[in-house]
Amino acid sequence: MFWVKKLVSQLFMPIPLTILLLLLSVVLLTWFRTRFSALAKICFASACAVLILLSQSSVSYFLANNLESQYPVNYSAIQQPCTVMVLGSGHSDKQGLTATQQLSSTALARLTEGVRQLSLGQHCQLVVSGWSGGYMQTDHATVMKAAAIELGVSPQQIITFPHAKDTIEEAMYLYREIGQHPFRLVTSATHMPRAMLIFESLGMAPQAAPTDFNAKKGLWWRLDADYLLTSQKSIHEYVGRLWITFKGISADQMVNQLPLIKDQDID
Repeated sequence: MFWVKKLVSQLFMPIPLTILLLLLSVVLLTWFRTRFSALAKICFASACAVLILLSQSSVSYFLANNLESQYPVNYSAIQQPCTVMVLGSGHSDKQGLTATQQLSSTALARLTEGVRQLSLGQHCQLVVSGWSGGYMQTDHATVMKAAAIELGVSPQQIITFPHAKDTIEEAMYLYREIGQHPFRLVTSATHMPRAMLIFESLGMAPQAAPTDFNAKKGLWWRLDADYLLTSQKSIHEYVGRLWITFKGISADQMVNQLPLIKDQDID
């Protein structure tokens, strides 16, 4: 089911969707020119429209801001017990880099916010997570831990979930670790609404600490790859919410999966 979800979500991303529409228009014009020429033109026009609109600042800002404006930056002090959960993102396996240099820009933004949140409480634990993706040499949680240590966090403060594949699994791992105690949840601002929904569905008490804000206004006529990337991140979240609505998510369903999590999966 995990890989089905990933495959389906990719079909709605701007670049794959544009390529799919262009290929479909080529196929229709090549093999069914007479019968489906109008449909081929519609596919071609739709591909161009998707690429142009999602690369434009107003559309990109609208999609991202609707998500990012739901939770403000968190400056409040953390009460005991102090737990800061930083959700995983991505990293590079390139040799010769420091751990912080290995992290993607999204992962680094999340981790630095997590470190800032640690300063808002006393005797805090930092929780980092993320698997290897099935092809990386090192799991994401291990790289995040190393990067946190480079940023001054004590190794004794850090808990890793190296086998968590997605936000739902991250929620289940943390539930097993702290139960329903309050904790500070750090993730990208676009991802925060979906993450809060998942953790709250398990009966947990997350306190949102968003970071990595990407919604930016710009010149309406300027097309930019950064706007396209922001649109893609936002669409990924909307598709994720639709998937949760379609599949359904409840505390009972998630708790029933908790026995599948083994003690050695938590370091």
